[in-house]
Amino acid sequence: MIEILNPTELARARETGALVAEILQTLRSRSTVGTNLLEIDAWAREMITAAGAQSCYVDYAPSFGRGPFGHYICTSVNDAVLHGLPHDYALADGDLLTLDLAVSLGGVVADSAVSVVVGGSAPAGAEALIGATERALAAGIAAAGPDVRLGDVSHAIGSVLGEAGYAINTEFGGHGVGSTMHQDPHVANTGRPGRGYRLRPGLLLALEPWIMADTAELVTDADGWTLRSATGCLTAHSEHTIAITDDGAEVLTLPRRPQA
Repeated sequence: MIEILNPTELARARETGALVAEILQTLRSRSTVGTNLLEIDAWAREMITAAGAQSCYVDYAPSFGRGPFGHYICTSVNDAVLHGLPHDYALADGDLLTLDLAVSLGGVVADSAVSVVVGGSAPAGAEALIGATERALAAGIAAAGPDVRLGDVSHAIGSVLGEAGYAINTEFGGHGVGSTMHQDPHVANTGRPGRGYRLRPGLLLALEPWIMADTAELVTDADGWTLRSATGCLTAHSEHTIAITDDGAEVLTLPRRPQA
């Protein structure tokens, strides 16, 4: 299903996006050496509840997971790149942490993710990984707009990742959002320009380039949810929800205040 939002729904989407950005920003600043992943999950739950919003994760039970997820945020560390199930782990100096959050407010969903290095000792290659996903995300956003083919967006993302030397996995990627978290169209992190669905104003897309340092192969953790690099290498993931407008793309999940 592909949803096209009306102006009233787009206004709600902006509020949802602002909430997701605020929560991620707060969690990013609180995630320091010694912070437990279960603490991060508890903070996410508190902020979602206080805002009168609903988690898109806690009851989520897709075919690829051992559902329901049962938590309020994905916390992926080091070789974990997607769907990281929060568990009893205290963050260490140099850990590469990805926070991925989707919530629904007023019946409209927004989805965003950020990767950061905890503490002051970044492991080799960590900043390069994060930077590549952030540049790829910016390229995808810049390519999006009305009447643009979806393949143009995927190509823009994949070109940045490929030029940086990373292999690209196409099992998981970006997606449409709206009244639910995962909708059509699927947005692969590489593609052919001039191909695919023609973007329309009112469409929401979650663009999410993610990479692994030396492989494109994923393995599923024993928890049934967390996806890790097959080689144990570092990973990174960046994501924003955008709205296609009459003259381009509006990023809905940008922070509204400087990060602490």
